[in-house]
Amino acid sequence: MYSYEKKSIALKVFHQTNSVSETIRILGYPTRRQLYSWIDDENLPSKERKPLPRIANSPEHPRNPPLDVKLDAIKRCFEHGESIKYVSEDIGYSRASIYQWRKQYLKKGTLGLMNRKNIPSGELKEGYRQSDSTTESSPEVAELKAQMLEMQMEIDILKETINVLKKDPGIDQTSLRNKEKAVIIDVLKAKYSLPCLLEKLNISKSSYYYQEKVLSQPDKYLSLRIHIKELFAENKNRYGYRRIHALLKREGITISEKIIRRIMKEENLSVKVKKAAKYNSYAGEVSPAVPNEINRNFFAEKPNIKWLTDITEFAIPAGKVYLSPIVDCFDGLLVTWEIGISPDAALVNTMLDDAINQLSSEEKPIIHSDRGVHYRWPGWIERMDKAGLTRSMSKKGCSPDNSACEGVFGRIKNEMFYNTDWTGVSIPDFIEILNNYLVWYNELRIKKSLGYMSPMEYRRSLRLAA
Repeated sequence: MYSYEKKSIALKVFHQTNSVSETIRILGYPTRRQLYSWIDDENLPSKERKPLPRIANSPEHPRNPPLDVKLDAIKRCFEHGESIKYVSEDIGYSRASIYQWRKQYLKKGTLGLMNRKNIPSGELKEGYRQSDSTTESSPEVAELKAQMLEMQMEIDILKETINVLKKDPGIDQTSLRNKEKAVIIDVLKAKYSLPCLLEKLNISKSSYYYQEKVLSQPDKYLSLRIHIKELFAENKNRYGYRRIHALLKREGITISEKIIRRIMKEENLSVKVKKAAKYNSYAGEVSPAVPNEINRNFFAEKPNIKWLTDITEFAIPAGKVYLSPIVDCFDGLLVTWEIGISPDAALVNTMLDDAINQLSSEEKPIIHSDRGVHYRWPGWIERMDKAGLTRSMSKKGCSPDNSACEGVFGRIKNEMFYNTDWTGVSIPDFIEILNNYLVWYNELRIKKSLGYMSPMEYRRSLRLAA
């Protein structure tokens, strides 16, 4: 029968060497079968373990150990960094007991670790913490207590940084603004002294009280904050701070873009963006390609000089929907569009017929596309030749050659399609929603490049449209 100490030493050596043979070679005991038995017993849940030779309720090993045993265990585990498992085996008390002792120590100090029968009755009140001069048994224990309280303070500050300020767990607390630090101090100052919190968060007392004064004042941007939220909601969460600034300027409200950006950040008013794979219509060289007449020069001095086209796909639970528009390089106006459930020749040809009908006899725009099969079939080529329009094509697999059109698709999907649950929406309903958005895109959606006017407003300002 091996003693408890020998069993503990054998298990420690095994965990260090991770070898049964090496453990037996070093110690000269036990047998391989016995060591495997100890290892298996160690890995069992506490209720299923075999009783150890050392009885936990014997005079040498009382159920509630002396104060110095508890303090020594806490110091070894939480100051010196020893394994709680090894300390538990060494002193003969469970790991749960050590954690419980630490919890009691953090809550009530040394008083919480003492046996109740050894504590004077006048001191057994909740939350009572004896002074260091009467309870601490040594300077080392006092130092340990201070270190543990400081560690707990750091944990609490991190918790409030995550829960109250909604920061990432890995945030560097020194990078917090004084206003944010003041908020954390307000939450924790009932638990910790103000000087300790100020020192830990590296903020001066005067700065803290200044932030307190600022936080206690009414929000001078309250009405503006409400109006910004209304504008953001009216435009279906599609406008960033620049377009919100332009809308406010239209209403005669002069305010800095920085203030609008800050308010929108505080209110979590952000335009959600998602990337997705683009629909590809390339099906090989079914007919000779034509030169790239646009050559990435998407500037046009007037309407109906340069047109861009492509097809994009919208996949919803009910099926797939395809959009084929024509974009005017002059101002980004959608000259026309066709929406269907199949990316076939009828989709693009119908769109082209409608666009040609809007041209005067003198207008002969260049129509630029990718090398998709739709723009190389006889029907498309015949319509282009009959109307006297010029074909232009991107290089194979070179999306920047048609980047202006790709940008329009990206804005449409970011503002209307992504981050929306389309479950239960039928294809006809989706087509109606998409069509309404495209009308809004032409008539109301403001663009920075157009002086924060929509394409139709811009053309009316130039007397190019009624």
